[in-house]
Amino acid sequence: MGVLVGTSGWQYRHWRGLLYPDGLPQSRWLEYYAERFATVESNASFYRLPEASTFAAWAARTPPDFVMAVKASRYLTHVRRLRDPEEPVRRLLDRAGALGPKLGPILLQLPPDLKADPEALDRTLVCFPPEVRVAVEFRHPSWDTAEVRDLLTARRAALCLADSPHRTTPFWRTADWTYLRLHEGRATPRPCYGRQALATWARRLAQAWEPDERIYVYFNNDPNGCAVRDARLFALAATRAGLHSTRVPDPAETPVATV
Repeated sequence: MGVLVGTSGWQYRHWRGLLYPDGLPQSRWLEYYAERFATVESNASFYRLPEASTFAAWAARTPPDFVMAVKASRYLTHVRRLRDPEEPVRRLLDRAGALGPKLGPILLQLPPDLKADPEALDRTLVCFPPEVRVAVEFRHPSWDTAEVRDLLTARRAALCLADSPHRTTPFWRTADWTYLRLHEGRATPRPCYGRQALATWARRLAQAWEPDERIYVYFNNDPNGCAVRDARLFALAATRAGLHSTRVPDPAETPVATV
């Protein structure tokens, strides 16, 4: 399938008049989004894990090829801090599993003050069945070690490649797939990305992964509609780099708000 390009969430009121037409009711935004993107990262599950019926409804409202990445509940990552992960992971899978074949990777975003604990991470990763892809976004530098890299590789988990002016992550290939989150660019208006930055990311991914290996790319820079515009530009850059990208909106549907 190549590169799956989308945004981190779709329910942004400030996208009305940018991605979403003014007259389109919010209850139809997911359908409209899914006609233009083949994937989305659900952030709502981080703050409050939806019921299985909600995940099932999202699956029913989207096209057959649609994929939803799910950010794990903060109860597992921030409250439990990966301790005793069995029950939180089981609850997460019981609910998100209602997406069926539309379930994409599970993202574990760890707190910025959580220092490296490979044993706790391993105990968490083994709770997921082999068919479920898991990406881990570390935010404390103590995780940047060969031991952690080897652990991710052994469990076929992906290091979440996170891009932000405030922090950088290593560029590790730990699985035959990967996960990239683009949090904030440096172009004008902020937090948009410049074309050169997007082209650089596309080339780096093309050098490390084959065109038929899955690469999940999500833009988390929603202010001003930057994420929507940048996702389209990144898809073009990925194609030029020799990768295959999923659908993105037309240029007319990706304006950026003036600031």
